[in-house]
Amino acid sequence: MREEIENSKNQNKIIESMSNFVSDISFDGDFRNHPEYLNEIFEYLLETESGNNLSLRIKMLSCIRTSKMLVKALEPFSNDEIQQVCKELGN
Repeated sequence: MREEIENSKNQNKIIESMSNFVSDISFDGDFRNHPEYLNEIFEYLLETESGNNLSLRIKMLSCIRTSKMLVKALEPFSNDEIQQVCKELGN
């Protein structure tokens, strides 16, 4: 029973942390444009000697993919709606 309570507390902490994260990025009004910004940075890096690194390319592609998934998940909602829900989850 004690383990279940600890798991529940941890789950609540995770949800609270995620809501804080989503709330923080939604204050940056351009978060929906981040995938394009990352693409632009990535394209620039590819033109440099540093960009000729497979590990770096894999990490950049992963960041772009994660950013796109976040934008897609939040797409149906306005910034105000996102912030309101995050406030409620934080309380």
